[in-house]
Amino acid sequence: MGENLIPVGSGSPITREYRPRTDFFRGICWLASIVTVLLLAFILGEILIKAWPAIQKFGLGFITGVQWSPNREIFGVLPVLIGTAASSLIALALALPLGLAIALFLSEDFLPVAIRQTIRFVIELLAAIPSVVYGLWGIFVVVPLVQKYGGVLADKLGFLPFFQGPAYGNSLLTASLVLALMVLPTITAISRSALVAVPKTLREASYALGATRWESILGVILPTAASGIVASSILAFGRAMGETMAVAMLIGNSQRLSWSFLAPSNTLSALLANQFAEADGIQVNALMYAAALLVLMTLVVNMVGEAILRQTQKATAGLR
Repeated sequence: MGENLIPVGSGSPITREYRPRTDFFRGICWLASIVTVLLLAFILGEILIKAWPAIQKFGLGFITGVQWSPNREIFGVLPVLIGTAASSLIALALALPLGLAIALFLSEDFLPVAIRQTIRFVIELLAAIPSVVYGLWGIFVVVPLVQKYGGVLADKLGFLPFFQGPAYGNSLLTASLVLALMVLPTITAISRSALVAVPKTLREASYALGATRWESILGVILPTAASGIVASSILAFGRAMGETMAVAMLIGNSQRLSWSFLAPSNTLSALLANQFAEADGIQVNALMYAAALLVLMTLVVNMVGEAILRQTQKATAGLR
């Protein structure tokens, strides 16, 4: 046992023996990083090459256009861009409070460990369900509910543009509700890990100062774990933006521009999935243009999220 406690100097045989292994591992990591960046660049390059004829022909009018008519070679994706952003934001707004509440429930000692582990397993099991199953569940369960209660929303809140009727079963709200359920495991798992990682000394210090349990949770634990919670939100938002199958089955696939949550809409991923198989000519280039916009939106979301994450880490650095 004493051999493991001997200090290792810079010129010791042990250091000379393990240095090549360390350098080899570092080289493998660098190689993997470079290959990943090159692969991303290759994918973006292929998309832009295929999209270039549409970029030259339609320019920025493709982004601001509201009509999609392949027979007349008129392509505009503004309603689809709005549908992509709106469905993801609504899903995140619904899933984040619920996921954070579940994460708090599982990270604190509100219930015995066995019950908490069971609930955690069930929540994380949601991430393993295929998206087509979510789509089928949405058709048979969520669509009738939205048809039933969407009319009530339209009657009570129809003076607002977001709840103007009529209420369709396949709508932006339906897709957003299912997306919220799909991103819930991501938010819950990452937020729980961040909450569990909060040092126990912070909890004990808060209690020692006379804070109650909920004062400690709201004033110490949540701010300390804020960076992890922000990271979970970024991943969940990106997951919602890229979801295809369930959204294509539930959102209505309408190219009309509407501000109502109860009306059919569309997303970029659903547009690609529904039309690419039968596309030809300039429509293929237009769809690749839409794919490039989806990649750009994802990159922007990640960049903004990274900036928010860094600011959050700086703001909470004093609590760690």
